Amino acid sequence: MSKQRLPYETLLPSAYKAMNALSMTIHAAGIGKQLIDLVFLRVSQVNGCAYCIDMHARDLLAEGESWQRINSLVGWQETTFYSERERAALAWAEAVTLIAGNHAPDALFDALKAHFSDVEITELTYAVTLMNAWNRLAIAFRKQVKPAELAQPAR
Repeated sequence: MSKQRLPYETLLPSAYKAMNALSMTIHAAGIGKQLIDLVFLRVSQVNGCAYCIDMHARDLLAEGESWQRINSLVGWQETTFYSERERAALAWAEAVTLIAGNHAPDALFDALKAHFSDVEITELTYAVTLMNAWNRLAIAFRKQVKPAELAQPAR
């Protein structure tokens, strides 16, 4: 991996601050910080953003999320570790992230209605959109993951 291309955080600080403000708004949303961070991690996995994958996995560990659920998120459809509400959110997050190929299908949107209010669906969609923007910045400018020791999973 090459070094970071540009320090985008400092070159356009007003935009960076605005995105951080939106991040704070999203994290204060009614759908809950832990679900938001699961969605952030899954979107980052889909986009292949190493910096964001590392950050959001660490956030989830710090929030008390189990290592098994974090580690299995990449294959969430194949496990029973996620609630129906989480599964609806994750499916929507993937659809919105890959929107060019699927145009956010009605069936996935309708599935959200069983678990989320209209306001919560809007919060979730803003969260997915925001994470996609952060991923694109981090990938385009080659934001570096700094090595650190992760907590080891229970054996």
